[in-house]
Amino acid sequence: MITGTSQADCAILIIAGGTGEFEAGISKDGQTREHALLAFTLGVRQLIVAVNKMDTTKWSEARFNEIVKEVSSFIKKIGYNPKIYQHALVQGMEQGNQGWCQVW
Repeated sequence: MITGTSQADCAILIIAGGTGEFEAGISKDGQTREHALLAFTLGVRQLIVAVNKMDTTKWSEARFNEIVKEVSSFIKKIGYNPKIYQHALVQGMEQGNQGWCQVW
């Protein structure tokens, strides 16, 4: 991962949106934190934050907003410019579009 990341122009940080999964990843020793910090440290300044597994929260807009708020706070502290990264809702199954999710 380190070799590939050091050569990247942009990183996609996949966030597990499920209850418990997100909290574990964003915790002090979580992989989400580790990967975001590693990407920034290796010079990747463009970031896409993709929130996955939202079907486990019944596509809760409140949950998505909670995740966006917490992740935004953390990656801003790392050094990412909030105007350069974007959050997106992604899905692996055919659950249909979420009308409330107007990211771009």
